[in-house]
Amino acid sequence: MKNIYRDHNIGEISESLIGETVRVAGWVENIRDHGGVSFVDLRDMYGELQVVMRDTALLEGIAREMSVSIEGIVEKRDEETYNPRIPTGTIEVEAKKVDVLGKVYKQLPFEIMTSKETREEVRLKYRYLDLRNKKVKDNIIFRSQVIAFLRQQMTDMGFMEIQTPILTASSPEGARDYIVPSRRFKGKFYALPQAPQQFKQLLMVAGFDKYFQIAPCFRDEDARADRSPGEFYQLDFEMAFATQEDVFKVGEQVLTATFEKFAPEGAVVTKAPYPIYSYKQAMLEFGTDKPDLRNPLRITDLSDFFEKCTFKAFHGRTVRAIKAHAPMSKGFHEKLEKFARNDLGMGGLGYLEVLEDGTFKGPIDKFIPDELKGELKERENLIPGDTIFFIADKEMRAAQCAGALRNELGARLDLLEKNAFRFCYINDFPMFEEDEESKKIGFTHNPFSMPQGGLEALNEKDPLEILAYQYDIVCNGVELSSGAVRNHDMEIMEKAFEIAGYDKQTLENKFGALYQAFQFGAPPHAGMAPGVDRMIMLLKNEENIREIIAFPMAGSGQDLMCNAPGEVTELQLREAHIKVRD
Repeated sequence: MKNIYRDHNIGEISESLIGETVRVAGWVENIRDHGGVSFVDLRDMYGELQVVMRDTALLEGIAREMSVSIEGIVEKRDEETYNPRIPTGTIEVEAKKVDVLGKVYKQLPFEIMTSKETREEVRLKYRYLDLRNKKVKDNIIFRSQVIAFLRQQMTDMGFMEIQTPILTASSPEGARDYIVPSRRFKGKFYALPQAPQQFKQLLMVAGFDKYFQIAPCFRDEDARADRSPGEFYQLDFEMAFATQEDVFKVGEQVLTATFEKFAPEGAVVTKAPYPIYSYKQAMLEFGTDKPDLRNPLRITDLSDFFEKCTFKAFHGRTVRAIKAHAPMSKGFHEKLEKFARNDLGMGGLGYLEVLEDGTFKGPIDKFIPDELKGELKERENLIPGDTIFFIADKEMRAAQCAGALRNELGARLDLLEKNAFRFCYINDFPMFEEDEESKKIGFTHNPFSMPQGGLEALNEKDPLEILAYQYDIVCNGVELSSGAVRNHDMEIMEKAFEIAGYDKQTLENKFGALYQAFQFGAPPHAGMAPGVDRMIMLLKNEENIREIIAFPMAGSGQDLMCNAPGEVTELQLREAHIKVRD
């Protein structure tokens, strides 16, 4: 049956249709009255088209952003009026009939073409209008294309797409749950899944060899530029009878292929195999477990060297150093010192410059004995024009400050590789960590990870020395994925949770399905879950993750368009057995 609104979308209108009568539909983007003849810029999802109205009656009642259907004849434009900005720039449609399909009853809250310049709160309240902006819409179209490609990649590698439940049980997985009250079971609650963690492991126990899904995950966390509050999506996958290296190969294949296909033209993408850094090595060399490898600067440890010097402020402390070869003015050093003090909370920033004659110049030069200066030059490969910065503090604090300073130097000196996507793996994370205040031992990362050394390590080693088969994929300083070889052994699971303060009864109550399943021949399995939102954010070079989500929450965690969270009726509360307290 013929479509009564259009027989072509605007993207299909071309010079091949000159002289033919067509019907198109879309939104009125702009109206230009040239006295006796008017021009309407018509827009749909596929393109833009100029419509000429020589019969002024056709324009009556037409306003911007109305949806209309127009019937007319495709004509060639005069050459001097070509518009090279759009694919239809050499043609136009002379309107013969106009039908208004959707009227505009009130003033627009912002100009569609410049909506990205509007305050975010207003954009999100009227997101359906913001999405009419071509740049905003293109991000969502791009997202759809990336997800379709990811699905095809996984299917081609033999993975089966399986959906897992949204209403599930609350379990301690590192973040706050969103909980949902049960109407039928008084005082009981469902939880929205922080990740499909237990379900994908249960699928492995069930005998599915390779699972994946584009999984929605729900965590009651505060927003950041690279994290959407409430809901986000992962390319979640799991493999039975798999090792860490098997997972690495899949991650490399799917991410390299995706970034090579969708990255900006000319972009450099890391080829497999990705470089692998242990957590300990990453914290030393980069001061973070999310290193940006586009930055050539590296951090070194000089703690032992400064124990031999007379600078008491560095004695007994971890000393990290960063060398950069670039001209730096007095003003540069003053601004960097201000950054160190105000942004990082450091007491100051020591540095040395290597002059043309090979001597040092800088605030801590006098604290380094002459007989040790040669050793420092040799150890750090210092040459004239180098400046080396020093950070001294407790080990973790020194690493974090050095990492932040490395990032700042990379940016201020414009050292970052352009149009590049540099991937790496970070692995060998500590299995456990000690809470500074309570001194209690807890899981560092994922409680379902397999400890390196298995049950023997759990029984015999200091928990803080045990490493886990856990790993992250990092791209350009952004954590894209976390994963692990899973703990599939009931005895190991019991002991690991015991160390973290969970008794057997708690384990059965909180993770009952997994605990029971592991008693029936669970296979070794492993997986990971690259973040879809962050992936697309990187590919589109957007600084705010909300720019690549169709209907995002505001940073406050509110849906400003639908007014969520909102109030419910007293009847709804009673049905769910809930009483709201002040």
